[in-house]
Amino acid sequence: MNKTGYYVQAPCRQHEMGHGHPECPERLDAIEDRLLISGVGDALERREAPPAPLADIELAHDRMYVASLRGLSDGLQEEIDAGGPDHVQIDPDTMLGVHTWNAALHAAGAALAATDAVIAGELENAFCAVRPPGHHACRAQAMGFCFFNNVAVAAKYALQRHGLKRVAIVDFDVHHGNGTEDIVANDPRILMVSIYQHPYYPYGGAVSNAAHMVNLPVAAYTRGPEIREIIEAGWIPALEAHKPEMIFISAGFDAHREDDLGQLGLVEQDYAWITQRIKDVARRHANGRIVSCLEGGYNLSALGRSVEAHLRVLADV
Repeated sequence: MNKTGYYVQAPCRQHEMGHGHPECPERLDAIEDRLLISGVGDALERREAPPAPLADIELAHDRMYVASLRGLSDGLQEEIDAGGPDHVQIDPDTMLGVHTWNAALHAAGAALAATDAVIAGELENAFCAVRPPGHHACRAQAMGFCFFNNVAVAAKYALQRHGLKRVAIVDFDVHHGNGTEDIVANDPRILMVSIYQHPYYPYGGAVSNAAHMVNLPVAAYTRGPEIREIIEAGWIPALEAHKPEMIFISAGFDAHREDDLGQLGLVEQDYAWITQRIKDVARRHANGRIVSCLEGGYNLSALGRSVEAHLRVLADV
């Protein structure tokens, strides 16, 4: 029987980056509401996880970077107690608040726990409804709403702690996963395949020459049929050749045509198709093992519907 885990972490709701910020706690509410209304939530095994150990986060991130984020978090509370500001600005779009450190630890912790459960055979696959997202977080830099790279941490963990030989990361967010590329570009055990709008934030990724980096830029206003062709021609042969023993998904839903943070034209059926193609590869080479982690998606209605479509395929409902 196919069992799909659904990881929800209460601390992930507490992280906030200010009024009106698109990466908001309501994103998780929109997903929960849609899964309740559609009944898809009934087919999932809900789980929670402990925070990620720092030693595991440091598989993907520089130790001094991790320590600096912790120091900023500790110092922020002292600033607030003294009447200072309640956020530390990391970049123009990314703010660290009093709950960010704990939320980021729990987001990564969900990815690690899901990896453990899928490798142990308790679950065939899992989706982590977590925030902050991760794929812009570089080895030693927070940016683009991201602090720890949840998917890269989990991929390194599967290799280092579980002894897998080859894994793949699939990223279909509208923005290039520059942080993931920064972390895995020198590790040929990890194949990264992605599509993303280009030119667009973070304005990189179209020049990678590494054989295990198949990052495919697409022009603004590209719609589902063309993107399906690009994926079929670019991702699938690379995935089949790599034969991953596990697949990790950076599941960003901001390429939806209703999402104002991007200009691509995907709809729910496209996300279902992409998920099915990933699942086909996972069943051929990885015993079906998939761990998917939420990245972008900021139109709340489109996000909820797209996650529903993604999970219907993962859970066979």
